[in-house]
Amino acid sequence: MDDGSDAECRVKGNFRIRGIRTTNPVAVGDFVQVADGWITDVEERRNYIIRRATNLSKESHILAANIDQAALIVTVNHPVTSTTFIDRFLATCEAYRVRALLIFNKIDLLTEQELAQLADLRALYESIGYQTMAISAKYLSGEAGLLHELQGRVTLLSGNSGVGKSTLLNALFGKEMTRTGKISDAHDKGMHTTTFSEMYFLSATRSVSEAVCQCNGLSGEAGLTSIIDTPGIKGFGSVDMQRDEVSHYFRDIFAVGRHCRFGNCTHTNEPGCAVQEALITGDIAISRYESYLSLLGDCDESKYR
Repeated sequence: MDDGSDAECRVKGNFRIRGIRTTNPVAVGDFVQVADGWITDVEERRNYIIRRATNLSKESHILAANIDQAALIVTVNHPVTSTTFIDRFLATCEAYRVRALLIFNKIDLLTEQELAQLADLRALYESIGYQTMAISAKYLSGEAGLLHELQGRVTLLSGNSGVGKSTLLNALFGKEMTRTGKISDAHDKGMHTTTFSEMYFLSATRSVSEAVCQCNGLSGEAGLTSIIDTPGIKGFGSVDMQRDEVSHYFRDIFAVGRHCRFGNCTHTNEPGCAVQEALITGDIAISRYESYLSLLGDCDESKYR
């Protein structure tokens, strides 16, 4: 509410069917109009992050709206986050003009070889222009820059189950805000503990700067900071992407693709394709190109019928 208080509201039945092709007509972060305990309207969204819904009767599911940035929590191991998942998330952020951060978690569990892999991944994404950080949410150690990046912003936390979103949230607040779960021994995969998206206001209980002080000896005042915790997701299916637009959401492929012989090059089998040449020279990573092809496949709507 305007005075900062909470109010339990419901969505009117007819509101759900007014041409809204999402599983959730009202999303976390929305500004809404309320009358007598009913949500009557949703104000125009500044932006949002969306993914293809698992419920195929609808087109999409909005993870959050009106956010300043989206932070993807990534783990090199325990469990493994695939580069395809990372790239799909980044492409979605590009499509909806949301700033993206890559937060590599659980660095305290990594072997020497895995730490080298982490360094390679960070180098790859930083070379494309994305900000990356490495932390241990369990001990809130790593780069203090993460905590400063959260300050004064609305941040969506996303990632696979088991990557440590809930652990990070609890560490930031200094108390248990949400349950944490164990990794499955059989499959080395996370098990869901967060079951729905929720926004937490960090400044209401513990400032970011207080958390930084305790771990890094820093000082400073934190502004209004809110974090949207989301359930762990296994896949990130795209929506609203046209086949000829997919390359626009891959910064590296788009930059090189401007030098292709044909303006409508799909970078698959056309002659004079600069992207294909860049793959040979190593200027574009194979993993990025494979993710691009994966998203091209999503543009085939029959895949979801």
